[in-house]
Amino acid sequence: MASSQQAKSFKSARGLLTGLAAAACLLAALPAEAQTPAKRPPAAPQTTPQAAPQAVPGFWDPRRRPERPDLSRLTVIRFLTETDYPPFNYTGADGNPAGFNVDLARALCEEIKVTCTVQMRRFETLVDALTSNRGDAIIASMAVSPQLRARVDFTDPYYRVPARFVSRKDAVMPEIRPEYLEGKKVGVIAGSAHEAYLKAMFTDAELHAYPSDDAMRAALRRGEVDFIFGDAISLAFWINGTDSGDCCAFSGGPFVESRFFGEGIGIAVRKGNDVLRQALNWAMFRVWEKGRYTDLWLRYFSVSPF
Repeated sequence: MASSQQAKSFKSARGLLTGLAAAACLLAALPAEAQTPAKRPPAAPQTTPQAAPQAVPGFWDPRRRPERPDLSRLTVIRFLTETDYPPFNYTGADGNPAGFNVDLARALCEEIKVTCTVQMRRFETLVDALTSNRGDAIIASMAVSPQLRARVDFTDPYYRVPARFVSRKDAVMPEIRPEYLEGKKVGVIAGSAHEAYLKAMFTDAELHAYPSDDAMRAALRRGEVDFIFGDAISLAFWINGTDSGDCCAFSGGPFVESRFFGEGIGIAVRKGNDVLRQALNWAMFRVWEKGRYTDLWLRYFSVSPF
């Protein structure tokens, strides 16, 4: 996995995204509603793996087993991914692409039994590279959105990001409902989908908007707010990393409102490339069914955001 220093190199400005993907173990049936701008959830800093086991979310419905498509026309899949977004994609110690996205791409190619290549590019160049036939598929933690659907097609989601509350350890709540936070101070990133959700659903909470994750988390450590609310993957790594000072823990479970948090994270293919899209959907289900997705998840996410 990527080091802590690699993960921290990801600029926090790209973490202020309003197009976060919703998350939970049983979200396969959620409607794909038109949401926020087409961006990705913030990168999560890496930490030392924890010994405690965790439940691995499942993003596929076993009752909706996809049929095996005709794979005879596929001989190679040229994946495109981003250069620096640990732990999802980064340059490994040997100089080759590495990360959760990269390993999943290779697992899919093994399942389909085709040659697989992975090329790293700047995130903002990926869609143009795909549409100009410099690659066949983008696997780069790209959130599905109406804006991107106008340019590319997407597979089914291969992961999602839950929203969760964090409190100081001496004030953890096993369950959180709007009435429980009446008069409580809740920190959130200004202009984010999380802020919009709180304004709509937690109307009696006292919201405190911050310009960055660091500022929001520092406010919780200092006791200036009772809770903070944000994407659970980055919060899980913060809680279990040295930056938190062992101050805090999750309160309540994941929030999964797709109207605010989007459709999920998918693999992008060129418009109309149904052969590849269906092949990837079938291969993802097979990788999950065989337990290989679980192995990958535990390798890269040793702390549970769920």
